Amino acid sequence: MKEIQGHTYTVQQLLSGNKYGIDYYQREYQWQSKHMAELVNDLTGRFLEDYNPDNHRKEVGDYGHYFLGSIITSQQGNQKMIVDGQQRLTSLTLLLIYLHNLQKGKRNGVSIEQLIFSEDYGEKSFNLNVPERNDCMEALFQGNNFDPTGKAESLKNLVGRYEDIEENFPYDLRDKALPYFVDWLRKKVQLVEMCGSFPVKVAA
Repeated sequence: MKEIQGHTYTVQQLLSGNKYGIDYYQREYQWQSKHMAELVNDLTGRFLEDYNPDNHRKEVGDYGHYFLGSIITSQQGNQKMIVDGQQRLTSLTLLLIYLHNLQKGKRNGVSIEQLIFSEDYGEKSFNLNVPERNDCMEALFQGNNFDPTGKAESLKNLVGRYEDIEENFPYDLRDKALPYFVDWLRKKVQLVEMCGSFPVKVAA
């Protein structure tokens, strides 16, 4: 068994320009409404503890950190695979997609597309790369409806949890405070990635 190394990253450092796959045996996305509501409430509540509408945006750099948890990855050839933590990372990606859509048409928006997908040779792919989810994720990213009727349970949960974000995201963060929150989320929210070069099977 080779050594597992752990490193702390911000959301931006973890997701920008990095691709993650998910092994077939743990690809189901299973979070329910209560899990997403808790995530949204925890993040927005922590941000609001420091937020002052009189602050300049650069003062977000002095706000407190939030630890979102850990993920375990395994390097399999050229592909980094998520061994543990895909529920959390999937939910975070849904939140980023929601924030991207919420910023459309707003002044002073924060570009976060690179945290959601990256493009090589003219082809876009999501940083959390699960092929069977791509049509659903693309529809959500474009702000379009996706009908999960008759689809896999994961796709139904993706649509349902995105709707939960819309329902639970505070109204007072949807206008002036929005770019402050997005800055805080990408710069001050941290995760620990523990990475090994061997396959490990644990629950997602």
